[in-house]
Amino acid sequence: MMRYRYIILCMAAMIWVQGVSAQSNRKQTILEELKGYVDSIKVLRHQLDSIQQLNDSLRKETVDARYYRLFAPPTFYHSGANKALSLNPNTGDEVTDAVDAAMMNVYMKRPDLVVNTESQLRKTGSVREDVNTEVKQHLELVEQAVPLPDEPEMAPTGIVVTKPNFWKFKGDGFLQFLQNYVSSNWHKGGESNYSAVGAVTLELNYNDKDKYLFENKLEMKLGFQISPSDTVHKFKTNNDVLRLTSKLGVHASKKWYYSFQVLAYTQFAKGLKANDAFVYSDFFSPFDLNVGIGMEYKVNALHSKLTGTLNFLPLAYNLRYVGRSTLFDRNGMDGRHTKHEFGAQFTGDVQWKVLDQVMWKSRLYAYTSYKRMVVEWENQIELKVTKYISANVFLYPRFDDSGTRHDIHGYWQFMEYSSLGLSYTF
Repeated sequence: MMRYRYIILCMAAMIWVQGVSAQSNRKQTILEELKGYVDSIKVLRHQLDSIQQLNDSLRKETVDARYYRLFAPPTFYHSGANKALSLNPNTGDEVTDAVDAAMMNVYMKRPDLVVNTESQLRKTGSVREDVNTEVKQHLELVEQAVPLPDEPEMAPTGIVVTKPNFWKFKGDGFLQFLQNYVSSNWHKGGESNYSAVGAVTLELNYNDKDKYLFENKLEMKLGFQISPSDTVHKFKTNNDVLRLTSKLGVHASKKWYYSFQVLAYTQFAKGLKANDAFVYSDFFSPFDLNVGIGMEYKVNALHSKLTGTLNFLPLAYNLRYVGRSTLFDRNGMDGRHTKHEFGAQFTGDVQWKVLDQVMWKSRLYAYTSYKRMVVEWENQIELKVTKYISANVFLYPRFDDSGTRHDIHGYWQFMEYSSLGLSYTF
C-alpha cells in the first residue's frame, strides 16, 4: 500500500514539473512576441518621422532637387553603381550618397520596378547635371501693401425699375423748290415757272412686342406753282394731300395680325387749272372715310432693307362727302352730299432702302364697292445728297371709274414731279 502511495506522489510531482516548464516556455514566447511588436512600432515611428520630415522640407520655400530620383519613375542611374565599385564610395554629400544607396537597394532587390535607364534618357534628350544642387528661391520685399479698410459685408444698393415705354414717335419732312426759266425767243418755245412743295409725315405707334399693335400716321403734303401765262390765278396747287391712317392690330401668328383700319383723307386748298376759274376740288370736296376689318401682314425682307405692311380688308365701309354741289358729278355723288358704300379694300405701304443714299417709298391703295373701283399707286424715290439736302422723284398713277371718263386717258390719271431741297428726319 505504501508503495502505491509513493508512485502516485512521484507521478503528481512529474505533472507539476511539466506544467511549470510549459508555463515558463509560454511566457518566454509572449515576451519575444511583445519585443517584436515594440520593435515594429519603433520602425513605423521612424518611417513616419522620416515622412514628416520630408513633408516639412517640401513645405518650405526651398526645394532640394537632390531628392528628385526618389519620386521620379524608377530609373537606373550610373552614379550609384559607380560608387558601389569605387574604393571611396562617399562623395561628402550625405543626401546624394543616401539617395544613391536607396536607388542601389531598389536595383538589387526589385529590378522589376526599374522602367528606364540613364542611357535611354540621354538618347531621348539631355540629362540635367544640376539635380544634385540645392535650388533656393530668393524673395525680396519690394513694397508693403497698405491694408484695405474694413467694409460692411453687404452695402445698400438702390434698385430702380422703370416701366417700359411701348410708344414710339417719329417723323420726317422736306421743303423743295424747282425753278425753270425760258426766254421769250427760245427756239422750242416753253414757259418760265416756279414751284415749291413741302411735306411732313408724323407717326405715333404703340407696340408691346407681344399682342397689341396701334399705329397712327398723318401725312401732309402741299405744293404750289406760279406760271406767267396764267392770267386768272396768281398761283395754284400742284400737289395737295391730307391723310390720316390708324390701325389697331391683335397678334395672330408670327407676322400676321387681326386688323381694324380707319382711313380718312381730303386736301388743303382748291384744285385749279391754268386760265380756268372752275374749282375742280377743295377742302372736304371730296372727303373719304374708310373703315375696314381684315388681316395685316408685316413685311421684313432683304435683310430688313424692305419693310412695311400689307393690309387685306375684305369687309370695308366707305363714306364719301362732297361739300361743293358743283363737284357732285365729278365724284359720282348722284346729287347728294354724302354717299355710303360697302366693299373690300387693300392697302400696301412699304419702303426699300436700295442704298444708303437711295430710298424707295411706295403706297398702293385699292377699294371696290363692286360698282366702282379706285386704285392709287404712290411712288417716291428719295436721293440723299447730304444729311439735310435731298432730291425727290414722285410718280403717281391713279384709276377711278366713279367720275367722268376722259376722251384720251379714260379713267386713268397720272402725276409726276421732281424736286431738290431741304429734308429732315426725326
